[in-house]
Amino acid sequence: MAMCYGGHQFGNWAGQLGDGRAMSLGEVINSKGERWELQLKGAGPTPYSRTADGRAVLRSSVREYLCSEAMYHLGVPTTRALSLVLTGDEVIRDMFYDGNAKPEPGAVVCRVAPSFIRFGNFELPASRGDEETLLKLLDYTLQRDFPAISAKFSGADAYVELLKEVCRTTALMTAHWMRVGYVHGVMNTDNMSILGLTIDYGPYGWVDNYDPEWTPNTTDGMRGRYKFGNQPGVSFWNLVRLANALYPAVKDVEPLQEALVEFEKAMTDNMSDMHRQKLGLAEWRGEEDEKLYAELCKCMEKQETDMTILFRKLGDLAVKEGGVDEGGMLDVLQDAFYKPLKESTEAEWKSWLSKYAKRVKEDDVSDAERRQAMNKANPKYVLRNFIAQQAIDAAADAGDFSLVQEVLEVMRRPYDEQSKEMEAKYFIKRPDWARTKPGCSALSCSS
Repeated sequence: MAMCYGGHQFGNWAGQLGDGRAMSLGEVINSKGERWELQLKGAGPTPYSRTADGRAVLRSSVREYLCSEAMYHLGVPTTRALSLVLTGDEVIRDMFYDGNAKPEPGAVVCRVAPSFIRFGNFELPASRGDEETLLKLLDYTLQRDFPAISAKFSGADAYVELLKEVCRTTALMTAHWMRVGYVHGVMNTDNMSILGLTIDYGPYGWVDNYDPEWTPNTTDGMRGRYKFGNQPGVSFWNLVRLANALYPAVKDVEPLQEALVEFEKAMTDNMSDMHRQKLGLAEWRGEEDEKLYAELCKCMEKQETDMTILFRKLGDLAVKEGGVDEGGMLDVLQDAFYKPLKESTEAEWKSWLSKYAKRVKEDDVSDAERRQAMNKANPKYVLRNFIAQQAIDAAADAGDFSLVQEVLEVMRRPYDEQSKEMEAKYFIKRPDWARTKPGCSALSCSS
């Protein structure tokens, strides 16, 4: 089975789309009573493949397999990967749509989720004026995936409650993306899960040096619609499109507008709590602490600072005992900087560290307790693009999947201290060679 849906792509209505290379095998209910839908991605054409071949290459399949599992272990809502297999066929792909097509190894990922229904599933019948299909899909989705709502509400009230819940789960997912520095890269409405799961791992990337303007997707490079700092706003924009699709079923604008307010509330609450956790604060003091976090982001952006390493090292600072030594604290953070600090920048960092130390001292928490809490919110290991690309190159060029397995094992314990060998390989800044290497610095939707 392949699903038919529409979607807004890069802000424009694209009409009918659908699963061009994903086909559902069926559903399994496990021993815990959990429902899992199984999909093969890259197994061949479907009725919605249009002019494409329905295949997937090893490059994109390894990326989806590794990233969905890495995200799960980071605590980010996501679809998961069950298996990755080679097909034995070669698939022709033009990686950057520049006329340089070449054969690549074919592969199939089996991915699983409680549901693969997307915002675009509702947009398509609404766009066609097909209210009957829209209502059938809404009732099916409520019964299957939102039984708590279905048990308490019916009709238009249930559809509004559904939108509220999707707003809340989408906000939680997006806040987690911002927490770990993940950039989806192609947040079209057909890539937005009704369950608030990260879905469709294409031209994604992790922020190396902190930059809210960064996107890994070459297709979006000029506009930057889906850049790191835009993700909360784009999530809301997509939810408005979903609300528009539900209007024919609700027939009243006001409750839909009220439901959309849930996103802003949930986004603010989730981001505040995650900022608190990342800074290691016992409580969040609203505007005061938000200003402290914003000033840190400005320092990171100005200095070219590795986001993952900086926050992990921040937990190593000793501030509770003795006087505040900004210079000593700055030494602890040196590994996070891509370039030597300039005198003016060093002064800004010391000023921020002084404010941070003063704020931390006001909490009745020891340095050891703070570090332990921060290490649960700030991962040590994330699937940086150059790490994924090294594993892909080994598998595609030499048929050696040992590096894929090694990376998978490291990413299954992203918050843990691991061996010195793994730390030396994976707890490092982006190497200079990866700044411009295809697959490391920039990607496309080609897969």
